[in-house]
Amino acid sequence: MSIHCAPDFSLDIPRDGEKNIGELVAEHKKKLPAPVVAARVGGKTVDLSTVPQPGADIELITLDSPAGLEILRHSAAHVMAEAVKALFPEVKVTIGPAIEDGFYYDFDRDQPFTPEDLKKIEKKMKELIKKNQPFQRRVVSREEALDQFSALGEDYKIELINELPEDETISLYQVGDFIDLCRGPHIPRTGLLKGGVKLLSVAGAYWRGDEHNKMLQRLYGTAFASKEKLQEHLRMLEEARRRDHRKLGRELELFSIQDEVGAGFIIWHPKGALLRTILEDFEKREHLKRGYQIVIGPQLLKQELWQMSGHYDHYRENMYFTRIEDQVYGIKPMNCLAHMLIYKAKVRSYRDLPQRYFELGTVYRHEKSGVLHGLMRVRGFTQDDAHIICTPEQLQDEITGIIAFVADIMGIFGFPFELELSTRPEDSIGTDEDWERATEALTQALESNKLDYEVNAGDGAFYGPKIDIKLKDALNRQWQCATIQCDFTLPERFDLTYIGTDGEKHRPIMLHRVILGSIERFIGILIEHYAGAFPTWLAPVQVKVLIVTDDQLEYARTVAEA
Repeated sequence: MSIHCAPDFSLDIPRDGEKNIGELVAEHKKKLPAPVVAARVGGKTVDLSTVPQPGADIELITLDSPAGLEILRHSAAHVMAEAVKALFPEVKVTIGPAIEDGFYYDFDRDQPFTPEDLKKIEKKMKELIKKNQPFQRRVVSREEALDQFSALGEDYKIELINELPEDETISLYQVGDFIDLCRGPHIPRTGLLKGGVKLLSVAGAYWRGDEHNKMLQRLYGTAFASKEKLQEHLRMLEEARRRDHRKLGRELELFSIQDEVGAGFIIWHPKGALLRTILEDFEKREHLKRGYQIVIGPQLLKQELWQMSGHYDHYRENMYFTRIEDQVYGIKPMNCLAHMLIYKAKVRSYRDLPQRYFELGTVYRHEKSGVLHGLMRVRGFTQDDAHIICTPEQLQDEITGIIAFVADIMGIFGFPFELELSTRPEDSIGTDEDWERATEALTQALESNKLDYEVNAGDGAFYGPKIDIKLKDALNRQWQCATIQCDFTLPERFDLTYIGTDGEKHRPIMLHRVILGSIERFIGILIEHYAGAFPTWLAPVQVKVLIVTDDQLEYARTVAEA
């Protein structure tokens, strides 16, 4: 049997049919590049306590791998819940996953957790980690699980169990006195968390993300395999706080969000409005240079148009509607409908294509108050939105041109970026054939240009697959701004046509794309990337004229006004 954890590392270990994975590798641990926390057997991630079948292919997951770090953080969430239950027995537990850069656990407690409570919980966690407690997995029947959590008074766990499919394997994990409903896997013992854990903050969160449910308290934390990496991460968080666009936006007098107006709506102050105008004028020039035509669509469109496009059935919960006399209108969450109507306003020939329509279009989307965050997540924002309507023969060149456009713009701002191909989601419109053609078109454009990319399965738009372009800022954080969506479906629904070389009508293809994405969000990213010290060409205040005495005042005024 071969056991491996890297392309250049494997162990050939004889099987006796009795030992679990942890026991099989224990005598070889000095040869391993890092501590082992779990394994993959037949593509399934399992604990080290698993006894593999004869001849099974086993891939070890080490603590220094992304998968190993995720398991470590998931285990840290359980240890945090154990500490909370030890200190506050009346608390009810819900769920506690690993997330990017850390973990959280949601608790139901009448009293709010205070900063002092977080210190006590973290201290208790360190005590439990020092005990090097084992994580123990137990598979139980549905009845046993319900009895277990009924006895503990854990109503949220009972709700989760009752919603599991009938054939679901139900597993419980115990660490110390704490028992949780969990698929796992987990680290073998809490001692692997000795590298360091840190509780970061507390926030409100509705049970299951539904604002109609009870508000819970979410404790956030992070964990790393070494103290050095933990300290490095904490330094990065401190730098992020220093660069926080909400703080700098206020200090630099760029924008404000005021209760009198409402959450998620930005008021641009003179300096911020000038910064935004400079950025938008730059965008207009760059688009005109590349053959785009500037257009403007209305804010309100009849409900029937949103029904025709599919937005009403697949995106309605994110939209706002209003009634004028007897007609219902949708406030646009996207700009594509008006652009298609511009295309349809006259008969088009293949000689007219591609048509590239660009709009700095303000849109409104219903976002829950809990996810709103400064400029990064708002309810009203402006997109640098464009739609390219082209022939099938032009499609590859147009996609390649957009990617080159993105590279040029991101280079100006100093942002490296990565690419993801997002494929068909469960909730979608269009035929299988159209989705295959659209996905193939994006794939070919990426591969013909020899571009590296990751596949993000199921995260496409409801009307087509997309290339998501994620930039990295000065703190090495990823932000998704640019996107390219390939759409065979809406041209069909809106009956877009062009006259081909044969004199017959043909169906064009439409590309939806943004470069910066939300202007509000991009400015928020710029503020944090530059820590408020913008490049001179973008800065709302570029030069100040200073005087030594009042004798120079008149001359200084002439210089300032020149």
